[in-house]
Amino acid sequence: MFSKVRFNLRTKIILGYLIVLIGLSISIILINDRVMSMKVDREYITGHDFQVHNLSNDIEKNLLDMEDSQRGYVITGDAKYLIPYNNGYSSWKENYNKLRQLIMDNPRQVQNLEKIKTNIELWIAEAGDPVLSMKKDNNNSGIIEFYKLDIGKKYTDQLRSQLAAFRSTELSFTEARSQQLIRDNEVLLSILNTIWIVVSAIAVLIALITSSSIVNTIKQVTGSIKHIATSKGDLSMRVEVKTKDEVGDLAEITNELLSKLEEQNWINTQITDMATTFQGVTEMKLLTQSFINRIAGLVEAHYGVLYLRKIADKKDLLIRFASYAGQADGVGVESFRMGEGLVGQSASENRILILNQLPDDYIKVTSGLGHTAPKQIIVAPIIFEKNVLAVMELASLNEFTKLQRELLEQIAEPFGVTLHNAASRTEIENLYSESQTMAEELQAQTEELQTQAEELQVQTEELRSTNEHLEEQNLFAEQKSFEVEQARKELELYAEQLQQSSQYKSEFLANMSHELRTPLNSLLILSQFLVENANGTLNTDEQEYARIINSSGNDLLSLINDILDLSKVEAGKLEIEIAAVNLTELPHVMERNFTPIAKQRNLQFRIIQHPGLPSLIFSDEQRLQQILKNLLSNAFKFTESGAVTLSIRKADPLEANIALPDASTANVIAFSVSDTGIGIPVNKRILIFEAFQQVDGKTERKYGGTGLGLSISREFANLLGGRIALESEEGKGSTFTLYIPCLHNPSSMEMVTMYAESSATAVSALELSEAPSEAPAIDNLIIPETKPAVIHQSIFGGKQVLVVDDDVRNIFALTKALEMQGMRVLTAHNGRQCLDMLDLHKEIDIVLMDIMMPEMDGYQTMRHIRRDPQLNEMPIIALTAKAMKYDREKCLEAGASDYISKPINLEQLFSVMRVWFSKS
Repeated sequence: MFSKVRFNLRTKIILGYLIVLIGLSISIILINDRVMSMKVDREYITGHDFQVHNLSNDIEKNLLDMEDSQRGYVITGDAKYLIPYNNGYSSWKENYNKLRQLIMDNPRQVQNLEKIKTNIELWIAEAGDPVLSMKKDNNNSGIIEFYKLDIGKKYTDQLRSQLAAFRSTELSFTEARSQQLIRDNEVLLSILNTIWIVVSAIAVLIALITSSSIVNTIKQVTGSIKHIATSKGDLSMRVEVKTKDEVGDLAEITNELLSKLEEQNWINTQITDMATTFQGVTEMKLLTQSFINRIAGLVEAHYGVLYLRKIADKKDLLIRFASYAGQADGVGVESFRMGEGLVGQSASENRILILNQLPDDYIKVTSGLGHTAPKQIIVAPIIFEKNVLAVMELASLNEFTKLQRELLEQIAEPFGVTLHNAASRTEIENLYSESQTMAEELQAQTEELQTQAEELQVQTEELRSTNEHLEEQNLFAEQKSFEVEQARKELELYAEQLQQSSQYKSEFLANMSHELRTPLNSLLILSQFLVENANGTLNTDEQEYARIINSSGNDLLSLINDILDLSKVEAGKLEIEIAAVNLTELPHVMERNFTPIAKQRNLQFRIIQHPGLPSLIFSDEQRLQQILKNLLSNAFKFTESGAVTLSIRKADPLEANIALPDASTANVIAFSVSDTGIGIPVNKRILIFEAFQQVDGKTERKYGGTGLGLSISREFANLLGGRIALESEEGKGSTFTLYIPCLHNPSSMEMVTMYAESSATAVSALELSEAPSEAPAIDNLIIPETKPAVIHQSIFGGKQVLVVDDDVRNIFALTKALEMQGMRVLTAHNGRQCLDMLDLHKEIDIVLMDIMMPEMDGYQTMRHIRRDPQLNEMPIIALTAKAMKYDREKCLEAGASDYISKPINLEQLFSVMRVWFSKS
């Protein structure tokens, strides 16, 4: 019955697709079921397991926030640090309840969570709240005792390990669920493969049935095609089919295909002819001219030009090499850069550009009878391995046909190969010529090597005899080795002695610093009183004498500091503290320090900040300022007229690479100090950087100074990772340039150290800003006029101060200064007298404690005072003439409330005392 029913091709294909769609629908239903099941499992993992991990992490973070907040509050006493503690206290219980609800199906994990909760509550009860209570009660001694035991650390360590174990267990559960999900995926994959095989088999069966029904109907078409195939490439014949069904459609498509093949065959023939014609042509001018002539005729172009890509003067250019139908002055522009004009853009984008509707004055196609404008222009790149080698531009009076455009597209790469081969052959010929020359040179070298080989044979004989001699010397060398070992032991002993000598030197410098600073302290204080002339008893000359004494004392202090710094640098014990340096504030500091000197010497002082400077850099601000002060002091000292200029800029890459080869060339700051002074001879430019050295004896006598400033500046620059460069012309002036690398971030340990020091005490101004070593001569200094100290009756009035010092000169000077502020002064000459005075006078408000004293020094005395609970909160300011490393830390550790080094700056002392009186 079905054999009488007629099915056209569409019906057969639709029937086959329906069967395949039915099979696919069934498979999609099965797959959807499996996918929904896997989706439920995946959502459980993402919704439950990840939330468990996040909540456990949140609980740990809450505890860490409470711990950090507690420590911040204990250190600073600022109530804002309690905000994270209170937030963590309320948040951890909420997170705990959420987490417990999620793991209720796992008793073991619930039990682990209960242990974590117990430890958190114990930490809050025994370590968190008690410390906060002690801080609120100002019980600092209790806090110190608590942190010596540090009970809280035991709980926090247990909590970290318990939370880690809890998360590890949950992670194993997640891994098990993930493995189950993977197995479900594998089952789904097996189902998909099975369905694919079944559907494929059905589709193949339908295809076989459909194809067998179609084969009979297209035999007439294949017969015509066979005839075309046996006609030796004659593609002009076409298939004639009169039916209007699918077979007719096939015949029309076949005819279109034959037309395409005929066109492609023509294109391939032209490309092959060109390749054959240009084969062996190596002269680039002839090759390009022949190509543009041939291609213009094939595409019926009436104007043409070809640009060849060349590197000229380090520029990537397209240069005109050939033209078609050009006039005497040439066709088109001489050259283009890549991306310039349509020619450069075509090369840059590697694509064909077509211009239509050209204006009449664009270009003229000229003949003997007249001229006219072209209708269309096409710009096409010529490529080799995706690289553009040339660009051709063709103009036509007619629009280019599709076949002509395809010829231009397809011929671009074959002709690119021809261009590349021609260039390669030219290069090979050049290389061959060079290789011939090298071969001749190699022949000459070979003959020379043969001669050397003969000489080497003679030397071998000589070496054999030498080896026999060396064996005799070997025994002698063994004996020498024993002697060297003895010498090494002696050197080790000498090194130990040298280290001990260095230690003695450091101790000597510390003691000398104390011995020099102690009398210098009273000299500076008393001379300052005389300069102020509060009672008006001194005339003008006597005040000038006092200023000179005070200035000389400051110069002596600068010399002491310079010698100590140089000693620290030589011993390798000078530490660099990296911190943020404000480049916008630094010029103001230099201006405040040196503008009075400039006015005194009638010199111009300019500070130039170049654009592009960062607002902050990371370096050691103290050492950086000391270097700049030394350089500026020298500039003012050796300049009698003209100007001194400080310039701050970013060094250009070449300059930075020369100055600091190991630093990033984009992060080097240059500080240049220029003057119009005496200049430095060439043979003295290295000498002046040595310690205690100046240009010559005349300079030292005329200008003064110790010759330490530049030596210390050079060492400081090296410690900062930089260097100092010098440019000078004798009689015209000098320029010293400091190059330092701009660090991005200081290390965290350095930041912690600096923060701790700045919080613990108001650091001594004399320690943080050292005076320039090469200070101007005394008669050139300007000592600012100072007003008598104002009595702060609201703070200092009636306060009782105990001054403890073994030097009567210091006691006298301090007593006068303190009494002028309205305070009552008691004195003690050593630590034991200090303890006795504290027992007798309970009303003492503050103690000024010297460190180096006989019988009982300041460290021992402060420890005895702090053992008395009644005196535990009494302010003690340590005064010491030792300026060695870690003195501040030792004083604070012994019980000092603050620290000031001698010679004492009275304004600083009063400022520190005012702070502690306000606190008490």
